[in-house]
Amino acid sequence: MLDLIRSVIFDKMGQVFLYGAQMSSEIAYKRVLLKLSGEALMGDDAFGINRQTISRMTQEVAEIAKMGVELAIVIGGGNIFRGVAPGAQGMDRATADYMGMLATVMNALALQDALKSHDVVARVQSAISIDQVVEPYIRPKALRYLEEHKVVIFAGGTGNPFFTTDTAAALRGAEIGAEIVLKATKVDGIYSADPNKDPKATRYSNITFDEAIAKRLEVMDATAFALCRDQKLPINVFSINKPGALERVIRGEDEGTLVHV
Repeated sequence: MLDLIRSVIFDKMGQVFLYGAQMSSEIAYKRVLLKLSGEALMGDDAFGINRQTISRMTQEVAEIAKMGVELAIVIGGGNIFRGVAPGAQGMDRATADYMGMLATVMNALALQDALKSHDVVARVQSAISIDQVVEPYIRPKALRYLEEHKVVIFAGGTGNPFFTTDTAAALRGAEIGAEIVLKATKVDGIYSADPNKDPKATRYSNITFDEAIAKRLEVMDATAFALCRDQKLPINVFSINKPGALERVIRGEDEGTLVHV
């Protein structure tokens, strides 16, 4: 029964199409939105960008792009600065959030540069204007880049304070017509409890948005989660540290946890 549920996804018009075992040797998704946290770029470091880590990640991203997937990325900035981090205590929240947005631009440029070393063309678009460094977010141009099979990296969050980069991922995913949001985390899916604290915690292969809400499972922040649910935009939560996990998700294999309507 669970395999049957995992094999069904709803498109934007509410129509159903199948993916899963019968497509495991092919691409299950043509256009995806990948959400990367800034912390993921740190590797084992306490701050900043670990070169080995970003090279490994972009190697996997490059392999996906070369498979023909139209790929957009939303990157966080927590490895440099977060508006809700201890370092922001005592600061005006809006100011702290804008500093966090600038951190995402730095990470986006690092991703673009690393992808270039893997022979992948990437374009950075920012929700905040820094014309001499990156181009502004323009939806038609982003769509054209995707159709040209260039990786589009969205920086600057939503461009507004008080919104997370998770919300930016949900928003951009809906805007570009992504078939799924891939949320890369440190764990290999959504668990019934914290697997680092509870040895009896079990991983969900798939779960509905309503079930995740009822069980109070932290998939994304509430705003991002609600936007994905309302737009019937599924989410797959997987481990970015697990070799080959991203490709298996793209091929529609049983990897991570699928959150669906």
